[in-house]
Amino acid sequence: MNDDETDAVRREQARRLILLATVVGAFYLCWLMLEPFVDVLLWAGVLTLTFEPVHRRILARVRRPDLSAGLSTLFVIVVIGAPMSLVTWAIAREIAPAVGMLQTVFGQLLDPDSELTGPAMRWLGRHVDLVQIRHQISEQLRALGMQLANRTLGVLGNVLGLFIRGLFVVFVTYYLFRDGRMVRDAMASAIPLHDRQTREILRRIGEVVGASVHGVLVIATLQGVLGGLAFAVLGVPSAIVWGVAMVFLSLIPLAGAFVVWIPAAIYLVVSGAWIKGILLALWGVLVISLVDNFLRPRLVGKRAKLHELFIFFAVLGGLQVFGLIGLVLGPVVLAIALSLFEAFRHPGDAAAAPPPEPAPLQ
Repeated sequence: MNDDETDAVRREQARRLILLATVVGAFYLCWLMLEPFVDVLLWAGVLTLTFEPVHRRILARVRRPDLSAGLSTLFVIVVIGAPMSLVTWAIAREIAPAVGMLQTVFGQLLDPDSELTGPAMRWLGRHVDLVQIRHQISEQLRALGMQLANRTLGVLGNVLGLFIRGLFVVFVTYYLFRDGRMVRDAMASAIPLHDRQTREILRRIGEVVGASVHGVLVIATLQGVLGGLAFAVLGVPSAIVWGVAMVFLSLIPLAGAFVVWIPAAIYLVVSGAWIKGILLALWGVLVISLVDNFLRPRLVGKRAKLHELFIFFAVLGGLQVFGLIGLVLGPVVLAIALSLFEAFRHPGDAAAAPPPEPAPLQ
């Protein structure tokens, strides 16, 4: 190779390095611009995948992408936005009574003069300092109440900011409904995998989101509604707060609504409302718990195709990393990682096998 060819190769290498550095810098600037809106994009993506079957039906009837996207977005606002606003406002009002109820429950359970737990507490009092324990529990609950109240006031004080971000979510959701196929094709072409592997990953994302939202979230919401209604009918204070607590606990694997309704039933019995406590226990066992056992195989089934232990840590880790949306994103990230691992283990299978029909994302 002569000197001219060597110089040409070096110039080409320098040009590629400069181009690579420019591309990296441009993508970094794009990330800095999009970083404040990552949660908006994630929420919009989850909502779009969740309500995709509804959008397909609307699109089949209307046959106009713009109008069908607008109607689908309006449907999301009515189904999600209105109930969430009402529940948030109700929780803000009932946080203090809920914490007060907890203090009363623990006080009665640890009371040596209680008819139900008194003998056990008097025996326990000979070995531990019950007065100190009651004081510590009361202080912890008071601190928890103040922390929740401050956070609630902070959320309410930032209503304008939340409203604006909500508008951004609606805006992005509309365009994802309208141009979802184009976005999917662009993502598929950008992933450096075989077409079959890419479509498999996209299909797994749809399966996990469907299993997480259509199944788990529906079941958790139904359990929370049934529990909250029972609390309201039986006169348990802050029924909405405890209903929402049951929803969130039902979303977490290995937990459930029983973490709320069993102590509530005990509280009713300890406070002298024997009939109400027994009725709540029967409602919890025969209705709330059976909802999970009856509906989960039908709504979730084996669509997630993930071990419960993996899902448990994926949900908790997703909550830690992504916040509330981590309930869905945690299992999705795990499913993507496992799919990529399978693509790495069997790189030749996708090239040899014919590509299947992709699961529709729009």
